[in-house]
Amino acid sequence: MNIYGFDHTVLCVSSVEATLEFYQRVLGLEAREERAGKWSLHFGSNKISVQDANILPSLADKKGPGSGKSCVLTDLPIEDVITQLRSHDVEVVEGLAEKAGAVGKLMSVYSRDPDANLVEVSCRIS
Repeated sequence: MNIYGFDHTVLCVSSVEATLEFYQRVLGLEAREERAGKWSLHFGSNKISVQDANILPSLADKKGPGSGKSCVLTDLPIEDVITQLRSHDVEVVEGLAEKAGAVGKLMSVYSRDPDANLVEVSCRIS
């Protein structure tokens, strides 16, 4: 087996509509309806699938709103990210924080989406 990259992550949410609105408005992600009622958010070659917690059954049987965490990369200075989050009335829960990323050091800031999923926005430190 040769694992070589990231394809997608899944967020279990209480309101698909509120989640799509937040990620589009605050982070500029693109919402796509993959099939009737099944939504995802896209940026670059990455995808966040949005799972409605109210629809059962699911393969992910131990799911719940607020249990997700995702990290997205930006080329903006992290101080500009903080300014942008605050301009959307999004609370910064941690940051500036230096973290270890997949391919090196990151400077990160953390906030939460409408379901309290943790959203980390990071820029790579060269």
